[in-house]
Amino acid sequence: MIDDPEMPEFPKRRREDMPTRRFRKGMYILPSLFTTANIALGYYAILQVTHATLAEPWHFDFAAKAIGFAVLFDGLDGRIARMTHTSSDFGKELDSLADVVTFGVAPAMLAWMWGFRLLPASLGSPELISKMVQLGAIASFLFLMAGASRLARFNITTNPQPLNPGRPGKKYFVGMPIPAGAGVIAAVVHFSGGDPVASMWSCLAWMLVIVATGYLMVSTWRFYSFKDIDFRSRHPFRLIILFGALFAAIWFFSQWVLFIIAVTYMASGVLWRLQWIFRRKVNPPPPPAYKEVSQTS
Repeated sequence: MIDDPEMPEFPKRRREDMPTRRFRKGMYILPSLFTTANIALGYYAILQVTHATLAEPWHFDFAAKAIGFAVLFDGLDGRIARMTHTSSDFGKELDSLADVVTFGVAPAMLAWMWGFRLLPASLGSPELISKMVQLGAIASFLFLMAGASRLARFNITTNPQPLNPGRPGKKYFVGMPIPAGAGVIAAVVHFSGGDPVASMWSCLAWMLVIVATGYLMVSTWRFYSFKDIDFRSRHPFRLIILFGALFAAIWFFSQWVLFIIAVTYMASGVLWRLQWIFRRKVNPPPPPAYKEVSQTS
C-alpha cells in the first residue's frame, strides 16, 4: 500500500513524541529528590541532637553540618525546577513542609539543647539553671513559630512590597528566609565545634541571637535572594572560579567561613534597613498638604 502524502501523520507524530513526553514527566521527580534529601538531613540532624551529651558534643557538630548541607539542597531544588521548567504545586507544598522540619524543628532543637539544656551545674543554683532552660525553650519556640510564619507568608504572597528601599521582585526576599535563619544557628554551633555553652553570659547572648534571628524572619526587611544569578550566561567561568574558591575555603576553613557568611548575610538586612532610615531622615517625604496640592493641580 502506498502512503498518501496528503493524509495527516498525527499517529506517527504521537508515537515519536511519546519518549519525549515520558522523559518530560520523569524530570518532575528530580526537584523532589533534592527536597527528599532535605527532609532526610533534617531528620538526621534531629537524631544527632537527641544523642548529644556533654561527653559526646560532636553530635551537635554533626547536626549543624546536616543543616548546612540541607541549605545547599534547598537552594538546588528550586533552581533545578526553574531551569528544567518542572515547577509544580506538589513540589512547592513538599518544599514548604520540608523547610518546617529541617529549618524549623531541627535548628530549634539544636539551639535549645546546645545552648541551654546542657548548662553546667556549677554556673549557679539549680533554680537559676532551670529558669534559663525554660527561657531557652521559649526562645527556641519563638524561632520555630517565626520560621513557620515566614513560610506561610511566602506561600500566600506573590509579589510582596518591602517597607525598606527596593522594588519588589525576585532580587530580594521580604524578611530573612528560613534556611538562612537555620544557617545562623548551625554556623554558630559548628564554629564552636559542637561544645555546648558553658557560661551564663554566653547563654544570654545565645538567647538574644535566637530571638533576633526569629524577628528578622518575620520582618519586612529585604534580603538578597541570589535568584538573579544566571548560570546559563555566556561567561559562566567567572561563577565557576568564584564557587570553586568558595568551596575550597569551606573545605579547609569551614568553621570560620560558614560563620562569616551566616553573620554577614544576617547583618546585610539590618544594614539595608538602617540605610533606608538614614535616607528618610536626610530626605524626608513631602508633607500631606503638598501631596494634596500636587494631586489637584
